Amino acid sequence: MAIKFQYNKTALHNLNKQLKIRLKALPTLKNKEAALRLEVKKAKDRTDVLDQQLKMRISEQELSAGLWNEFLPELIRIENVSITSKKIAGVAIPVIKEIVFKEKDFSLFLKPDWFPAGISFIKELAGIVTEREFYARKAALLDRARKKTTQKVNLYEKVQIPGYEDAIRKIKRFLEDEENLSKSAQKIVKKRQQKQKAATV
Repeated sequence: MAIKFQYNKTALHNLNKQLKIRLKALPTLKNKEAALRLEVKKAKDRTDVLDQQLKMRISEQELSAGLWNEFLPELIRIENVSITSKKIAGVAIPVIKEIVFKEKDFSLFLKPDWFPAGISFIKELAGIVTEREFYARKAALLDRARKKTTQKVNLYEKVQIPGYEDAIRKIKRFLEDEENLSKSAQKIVKKRQQKQKAATV
């Protein structure tokens, strides 16, 4: 990215101002990037843990898989998932507050005695699956924010800061050359004036 500038003191002042802003923002952006990277890892790790938990709980029920044919899925459903949001490194992330289940009444005398345990098991699975989805979403949101932050860090570090420094160097050289030329011209004019004065005397 070529930085457009003019060879004058106003441009030099403006470029210095822009450079200072970027140099000041860079450490903050790097810290944000590191924090987001850590949070993405935590969210992905938690998603993996919940995946393992889900597989383990389902495999524990393999022996009683035939019993589940008797179960009535309409006895329980998720009625509501209450969510709130929390900011992590400036990114709003959804957080599960509560999962509300709706249970249908059933006769304990007419249904198998394992139904209450079955309902608890389904609640547990639904809780794990819902939490897993939230952590996967959290990881995706944080990762997107991290990528944007990384792009900004790279833009500042590799493009804009060197670009501003280069432009400032060019303007300073130009102004120094201009000043040196001006001083040289003044000396030449002074010498001529002295020669003319000496010639007239």
